[in-house]
Amino acid sequence: MKKFMGKNFLLKSEVAKVLYHNYAAKLPIIDYHCHVPSKDIAENCKYENITQLWLGGDHYKWRAMRFCGVDEECITGSASDYEKFKAWCVCMPKLIGNPLYHWSHLELQRYFDYHGIINADTCDEIWALANEKLADDSMSVRNLIKNSNVEVLCTTDDPADTLEYHKQLAEDDSFGVKVYPAFRPDKAMNCERRGFRDYIAKLGEASGISIVTIDDLKAALASRIAFFNELGCCTADHGFDDYVSYLVSTQGLDAAAIFEKALRTDGNEITANELSVYKTELMIFLGKLYKDHNWVMQIHFGVLRNANSEMFKKLGPDSGFDTISGVNCTMSLARLLNRLNSENALPRTVLYSINPTDNTALGALTGCFAKNDGSGLPYIQHGSAWWFNDNKIGMENQMTALANASAFGNFIGMLTDSRSFISYPRHEYFRRILCNLIGEWVENGEYPDDIDALADIVMDICYNNTKKFFGF
Repeated sequence: MKKFMGKNFLLKSEVAKVLYHNYAAKLPIIDYHCHVPSKDIAENCKYENITQLWLGGDHYKWRAMRFCGVDEECITGSASDYEKFKAWCVCMPKLIGNPLYHWSHLELQRYFDYHGIINADTCDEIWALANEKLADDSMSVRNLIKNSNVEVLCTTDDPADTLEYHKQLAEDDSFGVKVYPAFRPDKAMNCERRGFRDYIAKLGEASGISIVTIDDLKAALASRIAFFNELGCCTADHGFDDYVSYLVSTQGLDAAAIFEKALRTDGNEITANELSVYKTELMIFLGKLYKDHNWVMQIHFGVLRNANSEMFKKLGPDSGFDTISGVNCTMSLARLLNRLNSENALPRTVLYSINPTDNTALGALTGCFAKNDGSGLPYIQHGSAWWFNDNKIGMENQMTALANASAFGNFIGMLTDSRSFISYPRHEYFRRILCNLIGEWVENGEYPDDIDALADIVMDICYNNTKKFFGF
């Protein structure tokens, strides 16, 4: 029996152990998509206790606590930080098989040097130890990032953001980690949502352009892209949620008129077809700009947002009530990519579906737009297992499907997609699973036991391919 979460955690073969310990574990982290606040990095924030660091804003943990019957007061309510932390510890033994169980123990091991088991009996011990360590300057946000061997991280930023903290970081030579903004124009794309009119006014103020027509909107977005680019931005991210909007025929609909209608009605009367026409128009426009700036476009889709309307009213978005959509987006996504490609507006792209049944289809779809751009990497990438698939089985399935359909050695690997500054062990988790999967193929005689070739594959997937693909 292996030691719990020991040195060779998840590593079954000798090949896997060599690949992980000698190669993967030593590589820096490039976290090309996350949601950590740039403000906290610029101000080198410190946390008073582990609840603030661990449970604040983490809807993965909130969701798990609800599965365990924890009262909402101890999740997002007015309970004390200690009460919330204790509730989390009580839940932990029930989370066998859940990646949160592994992540939480890895985080305690790596950042707090605690190698015990998280449960109700150890709650007070962990609370005291963690809070004592958090009081030390070595546990400030910047030190947490640096000590995690992070080389580059990209936050997620709205076009209307001032990026004032990114400016501070760009002018600060003392940190050493490159922190770049990433362009996330979802609020400008989602013209069917209430609050659209106020958002457009905010975007107009940020860009210095009075936005009345769709041409004004395009000019404002182009201005903000140029601004982001000046601060090192090299990627844009689009969340299409439950389906990818694209219409083959506009059916007589005009994007300019749709935009004006959305402003007039604050998005309340926009139909599904109108939304698709409007989004397609903007995607073609933005795709050209991304390509001109040599940016990577990321597209996330397949999420059914806010399935529980009552809890959405109480807590708002991103509070643990999203789920997997059953909509098959392959056809509309293929048509969108084809339209971009036919108009010379397709930038290098990463595709992520939250629905695991899309793995094989995405692996195949990326091959339809493979071309030689001089990098030696696929022009379109199938992104790593995301959100509900960000677990051992989900990662193995995504990587296996990718390997079956494409050139696995050109995969760009892992990202945290996290709001926490101690979530970097997710890269360790991924690297262990990757090395174990490759080791299994070698053990089964499916690939030669050539450690040099295997090491190159592992180092490329964990680091080199990402650096090259994004141009960091």
